[in-house]
Amino acid sequence: MTTSAQEPSKGREELSTTTRLLLACGVIGPLLFIIVFLIEGATRADYNPFRYPISSLSIGAMGWTQAANFLLLGALLVAFAIGLQRTLKGSRGGLWGPILIGLAGIGLFGAGIFTTDPIFGYPPDAPLVLAQYTWHGHLHDLCSVLFFAGVPIASFGFCRRFATSGERGWALYSLLSGLGMLAFFVLAAIGFDQISAFVYVAGVFQRLSISLGLIWVALLALRLMRSTSPDGR
Repeated sequence: MTTSAQEPSKGREELSTTTRLLLACGVIGPLLFIIVFLIEGATRADYNPFRYPISSLSIGAMGWTQAANFLLLGALLVAFAIGLQRTLKGSRGGLWGPILIGLAGIGLFGAGIFTTDPIFGYPPDAPLVLAQYTWHGHLHDLCSVLFFAGVPIASFGFCRRFATSGERGWALYSLLSGLGMLAFFVLAAIGFDQISAFVYVAGVFQRLSISLGLIWVALLALRLMRSTSPDGR
C-alpha cells in the first residue's frame, strides 16, 4: 500500500485542528472497539468467542460494557464522517463516503441501544433455537445492517477514488477490505444459522469481518490525517 507523497501546492491550506481531531475519531473508535470486544470475549464466563457473536456480549449483568462499546464506536464514527466530509468536500467520494460511514456509525449506535436476543445456548439458560424474537432483537439486527453494508460500500467507493488518483495500493486494499468483510459476514451468518460446518467458528468469521472493516477505516483516517490539502491528497 502506498500513500501519495505529493508536496502541498502553493495556496493549499493545512487541515484545521478540528478536522484532524474529527479524523482521529476514525482511528481511536475502531481500535478501542476491537480491544474491548477481544478482552470481553476472552474473559466473559460461559461465553465462547469462537462460536457466539460480539452482540451477545451485550446480554446479562455485564452487558453494559459491550453496549457502551457499541455506543462509543457509533458516536466516534459519526464524528469521523463529519471530518471526512470536511476533508473531501468537493472531491470524488466527498458526498457518499461520509454518508455511508455516518450511517455505519448510526447503525452501531442503534446496536448499542437495542440489545440482541439470546442465541443458540448463550446465555447458558437460553434455548438452542429461539421460537420467537423480540422487537429490540429485530431492531438490533436492522441497525447492524447499516454497518455491515455501509462500510464495504464505502470501501468500494474509495477504491474507485484511489484508482482514479493513481494510488493503486490503496485502491486494491480498499477493494479487498470490502470484499473480505462481506465474505466473512456471509460465512458468519451461515454459522449462526447452525450449519454444522461453520457453527463452531461463526464468531471468528464475524470478528474477522468487523475487524477488516474497522482496520480499513482506521488506516483511511490515518492517511487523511497526514494529508496537506483540504481534498485529502
